[in-house]
Amino acid sequence: MHPYPMLIGGEFVAGDRKLEVVNPATEEVFVTSGAASEAQFIQAIAAAKAAFPAWSVSTMDERRALLVKLADGMEARVDEMARLLTSEQGKPLPEATGEIQYAIGFIRYFATLDLPVEVIEDSDTRRVEAHRKPLGVVGAIVPWNFPILIVAFKLPLALLAGNTVVLKPAATTPLTTLLLGEICKDIFPAGVVNVVADLNDLGGLLSSHPDVAKISFTGSTETGRKVMSAAAATIKRITLELGGNDAAIVLEDADPKKAAAGIYAGAFFNAGQVCIALKRAYVHEGIYDALCDELAQLANAAVVDDGLKQGATIGPIQNKVQYDKVLEFLADAHDSGTVIAGGNALERAGYFVQPTIVRDISDGTKLVDEEQFGPILPVIKYSDPLDALARANASPYGLGASVWGTDVTKAYEIAQQMEAGTVWINQHLNFGPNIPFGGAKQSGLGTEFADEGLHEFTQLRVVNMAK
Repeated sequence: MHPYPMLIGGEFVAGDRKLEVVNPATEEVFVTSGAASEAQFIQAIAAAKAAFPAWSVSTMDERRALLVKLADGMEARVDEMARLLTSEQGKPLPEATGEIQYAIGFIRYFATLDLPVEVIEDSDTRRVEAHRKPLGVVGAIVPWNFPILIVAFKLPLALLAGNTVVLKPAATTPLTTLLLGEICKDIFPAGVVNVVADLNDLGGLLSSHPDVAKISFTGSTETGRKVMSAAAATIKRITLELGGNDAAIVLEDADPKKAAAGIYAGAFFNAGQVCIALKRAYVHEGIYDALCDELAQLANAAVVDDGLKQGATIGPIQNKVQYDKVLEFLADAHDSGTVIAGGNALERAGYFVQPTIVRDISDGTKLVDEEQFGPILPVIKYSDPLDALARANASPYGLGASVWGTDVTKAYEIAQQMEAGTVWINQHLNFGPNIPFGGAKQSGLGTEFADEGLHEFTQLRVVNMAK
């Protein structure tokens, strides 16, 4: 069966083109898989369209049962999926295992949701009901940093709402998603789920195709603009989860050791390749030195290595393009601040970068103002919390943010004024399928997770009856 066929119309399909998948820990091609031609992509859309009428009238109980089977099928292959995920994405194996398990948890939770008819009014003169109906074919476009977890943000909710799906993984991390397609083949009716890889060149076709009713996209803000533009011709529904430059404000009363542990975890998980990673920390001058020292100790203790090796805590940057961008941020770190931990790429095969802490840096620099999407954290000193708040909010991004301090009431007051879709207090990267998630400003459009996320995959239909 391997190397990893696509799934189109319920059948395994070899791609018309070759796709070489590189292990970022070795920089070597370890699988040559298939990628779709334009004709195959159109075939997948047609298959999803043909499957929609029957799937859209299936019952919620039927759809829920199949989602549970999907979770069960993944559970049975966790180890296989995790090793493949580490090989193509780079993250340490325990993190890859956690990603698969977290995705399974998301699917199981989403399978408990419902779309009941809401009675808005039932008076002597009229009855008004709100119904939620499926949209049609959903194009789900998934990035390379969490190739399976982010599938679980999109696929189960789209299916539960009664839509059919064309799922497009990133060209640098297609394999685990194609393996997921193998699991889907024996569970869902033909055409309900289609998994189609490309060479990072057919997203525009999916976003603009008239038979696609909605695009759910996770990726960079730059690419999100292209998706939005392509979808405009047919007024597609879109959900965009885009880039972020999440700020932390660390108040004067924060415990440096405790705050540093949480900030480090929030900044360096998955080698910093997380849309809602903590990407800049504003720290009060009273604890600035102490917190910087604590962060440096944590960074220096990290084990940067091949994710398949026992003990590795940080894997490589996922691909060469992003690696080169991270090197530019490293150069800026040395030019614009004081590097107190890390600061270099490893002199070995693989896209490895030391976790890097940069102090004595300020707004107006590349590292602070732009999203680095790598293992580098700038730590900025402030004296006035309101000034730190204004600087944190000055970014065009607003995905997540956090406030750290012992006085939770004071931290809450600051959190209320931060311009972000999610604001954490004394934590970062804490989320779940029951908690709505979305970005402010240029970090996104629409909502994922929970009932709000499910509604994004539906058309509201109001039935207004006279009595």
